[in-house]
Amino acid sequence: MAIASRDIEPDSATPAAGDLAVASALFHGLSDPSRLAILQHLRLGEHRVRDLTDHLGLAQSTVSAHLACLRDCGLVTSRPQGRASMFSLTSAPELLTLLSAAEGVLATAGNRVALCPNFGVDAATRARPDNPRAHPGPETS
Repeated sequence: MAIASRDIEPDSATPAAGDLAVASALFHGLSDPSRLAILQHLRLGEHRVRDLTDHLGLAQSTVSAHLACLRDCGLVTSRPQGRASMFSLTSAPELLTLLSAAEGVLATAGNRVALCPNFGVDAATRARPDNPRAHPGPETS
């Protein structure tokens, strides 16, 4: 799958629609701040759900739901340890490269990402029926 490769010839630089849909699904899986916080914590090594709930201050059910999403996306894996499960990143180097690249894009874009009328941090409050110019904001999970 190629969505942005430096090795693509100009005539074939348009990725297949299926590739873009899969890439979009990946970014949707990464679109929740709690899931990003979980991934950031898991880069330090394996953790139980209890460890993550203690560290992040989230409910156990919330952490479990986000871990299920991340596991379904293939970003984390788990292994049993007694009555608990130990969670870890499945492809840590590649995922950390992606997140690092995102930090670079955010540094370049500055506050424009936060102010984006479609997906910025206040997009949900701007997307009200009484605001005809507003676009629907991102789904919440």
